[in-house]
Amino acid sequence: MEHSNNKLLIITYYWPPSGGIAVQRWLKFTKHLKNLGWEPIVYTPSNPELQYEDPSTLKEIPEGIEIIKKPIFEPYALYQIFTGNKKKETGFGFAGQNKKKTFLNELSVWIRGNFFIPDARMFWIRPSIGFLTEYLKKNPVNAVITTGPPHSMHLIGLRLKKELGIHWIADFRDPWTNIDFYRELKLTKWADARHRRLENQVLWSADAVLVVSTDMKKEFEAKTTKPIHVITNGFDPEEFEETEVKTDQKFVLTHVGTLPPSRNPVVLWKSLKYLCENIPHFRSDLVIRLVGKVDAVILESIKDFGLEKQLEWIPFVPRKEAIKFQKSSQINLLIVNNTPNAAGIMTGKLFEYLAAGKYILGIGPEDGDMSRVLEETKAGRTVGFDNSEKAIAVLSDLYNQYQKGGVLVQTESIYKYSRGYIAKEISEIIKNLS
Repeated sequence: MEHSNNKLLIITYYWPPSGGIAVQRWLKFTKHLKNLGWEPIVYTPSNPELQYEDPSTLKEIPEGIEIIKKPIFEPYALYQIFTGNKKKETGFGFAGQNKKKTFLNELSVWIRGNFFIPDARMFWIRPSIGFLTEYLKKNPVNAVITTGPPHSMHLIGLRLKKELGIHWIADFRDPWTNIDFYRELKLTKWADARHRRLENQVLWSADAVLVVSTDMKKEFEAKTTKPIHVITNGFDPEEFEETEVKTDQKFVLTHVGTLPPSRNPVVLWKSLKYLCENIPHFRSDLVIRLVGKVDAVILESIKDFGLEKQLEWIPFVPRKEAIKFQKSSQINLLIVNNTPNAAGIMTGKLFEYLAAGKYILGIGPEDGDMSRVLEETKAGRTVGFDNSEKAIAVLSDLYNQYQKGGVLVQTESIYKYSRGYIAKEISEIIKNLS
């Protein structure tokens, strides 16, 4: 197929008005690639299930780009009828407010893992292939970029590659068979083998693979010889520069984003309880601010450690409000899933926290990718999942700084994590496909 133009077809499930961090990666890269002379075309569902809806993201869509929307069938309405759950709790990690695991909920997870492969968006694959095959014959592009999860997007790219021989880049924001909740899917041997077979087909067929961390790169390099590029998430400096806020007067620890059970930072609650009981005024100064969806397991854990009166829980806010909370906090909490792949987790929130310019307290592997970035940028420190002694020492030091006027942080070398800088790397990867 001819591809002597600067057009790019980006296939993504997440697009405005979807809220949350997942939509930001390619919404922003689309803008910066356009500024570099590329002509992005976005293909996305017209009626996706939105975990969060944030109409303000519609204003961030770059002017003049073509957006193609086609309807998708998703089985969540059937799921709600089947389980009697009327709430949309369809996000990754199964975070929800229902702490009871009923038989129907457990059965629905088993059905999801074993029948909807690779995920519940699988019903969009065949119609998308049919439509895009004809579209690309009439409208050639330089390259197709698929981004997942959901990994059904990659299977669309896989088929287009086989049918048309197009240049194809597979972008993995999270792992596939090594994602934190993979073991929760209750897979049969057949289903597990099918997931791994499809994953290998994608990794061996794509012309290039993008991942968000060095640990993910090592994982995929063990599975394929195709080029693997680390393209981290990032931030747009102007988003944070235009938001002026005052720092909170209280000793506020803020987490913005979803908190599923695997991100329950017991070491943090334990250490905060200790400091409340042993340092004068610590309890009255402390505020634990959680902005976003929080699993009932975590809320119960906070209560168990006697911290419920220090909790300020805000279920969801538009993006600009989320940025204000990050900038006003004394400390921003970055909590990694306590799962086998924890060392390679680099959430988009890390880079937004860097732009916010406040101290970052990480909870996760002290030798992981997140910890490396925090040390490199001098933006904060990481405490291991079970390192209570270190957690108490770090929090005590931060509280002393707070009492003397505020928690201090002077970040370094964060420009390379700006999306404009990262987009130049993506542009070069695309150029080298030819």
